[in-house]
Amino acid sequence: MPMFGLADVNTFYASCEALFRPDLRGKPVVVLSNNDGCVIARSQAAKALGIKMGVPWFQIKTQDFPAKVHVFSSNYALYHSLSQRVMSALEEMTPKVEQYSIDEMFLNLTGIDGCEDFEHFGRRLRAHVLATTGLTIGVGSGPSKTLAKSAQWASKEWPQFKGVLALTSDNPKRTEALLMRQPVEEIWGVGRRIGKKLNLLGITNALELARTHPAFIRKNFSVVLERTVRELNGESCIPLEEMPPTKQQIVCSRSFGSRITTKLAMQQALCQYATRAAEKLRGERQYCRHISVFVRTSPHTAGETFYSNTAGEKLTLPTQDTRDIIGVAMRALDRIWLDGHRYMKAGIMLGDFTPYGVSQLNLFDEDRPRKNSAKLMKVLDGINQSGLGSVWFAGQGIDTEWKMKRDMLSPAWTTRWSDIPVARVI
Repeated sequence: MPMFGLADVNTFYASCEALFRPDLRGKPVVVLSNNDGCVIARSQAAKALGIKMGVPWFQIKTQDFPAKVHVFSSNYALYHSLSQRVMSALEEMTPKVEQYSIDEMFLNLTGIDGCEDFEHFGRRLRAHVLATTGLTIGVGSGPSKTLAKSAQWASKEWPQFKGVLALTSDNPKRTEALLMRQPVEEIWGVGRRIGKKLNLLGITNALELARTHPAFIRKNFSVVLERTVRELNGESCIPLEEMPPTKQQIVCSRSFGSRITTKLAMQQALCQYATRAAEKLRGERQYCRHISVFVRTSPHTAGETFYSNTAGEKLTLPTQDTRDIIGVAMRALDRIWLDGHRYMKAGIMLGDFTPYGVSQLNLFDEDRPRKNSAKLMKVLDGINQSGLGSVWFAGQGIDTEWKMKRDMLSPAWTTRWSDIPVARVI
């Protein structure tokens, strides 16, 4: 029988911020969204103060709390770096790993019980990640991905499990007891909207859903929820994906730190987004055949007319060359730009991917592939990813006041030489 594990880093963003700051361990820490908008992560101490997820920063920064709240802007470079370290540590003990999100990894634990108990292995895994990265994980395991997620949820909800819980087929009473205590909206893939509909049918917890006939669920909901029911009963329906599926679309967009009112500033912003999107495209080893951009103002600003528009182009030749993507973005912007607006957000979308950079041309096509494009992009990426310097397109600008607001950004502890922490022996 297959056995899956789920490793989840506890309060990941907040834990990353405290990792290189020993003075913050056990203290209230919150992390804010883009442009320092609202709370997206909290340490346990911050939760104890009653700080809720999604609360705007301006509402809580003037509040008096019993203890000082340490606030940070989102440091995505740091989080990605530490996520990769956790992934590497897990792969050292379980070679078959699927990264589900930045702080969650599914593991293939099939056959582990031939050597040791699943929970004993989970405790060893937890200790190994802590020793390697300094981050604490919770480990849940079960004969299906959904049960592994439920086990991991329970390992966080109840301290007596000490962060590790295994649901096995030879102990069905434990599985039933856990599912009976898990609200239906907390099940992986259910959520609040479907949970409310299930509640109207008298299905309030995971055990009641597991005992519902799959055909009834399929008829009244979807095949996806039917699969969840089967997974709750120990039938593995969702395999481990060691290789992430190829992306169908790449989107790069941001809300601006301050409103954009000039076309030059918008060109700089879209040029930066196009450059980042092209880097991601090459990272996927794909070429795109469709490029579009969008711009929009805020629909909530009193006294201002809302404006939103999109434009794009279908390419004759698939490309992954940053110059081509920037060129299309600039031409598209020319078609949708309107003076007199205060733009709050813009972005670029790449689609219609192909793994090949060639296509069948007809007799009258004038477009031809750029000479040495692949070599130039490889050199460009190599310089920018080396950490020794960077090369950028002039269109990106230098003094960009509209950039994302991150006034409380922590150092790049693991990705910038000048920010590497210094240890002093006293």
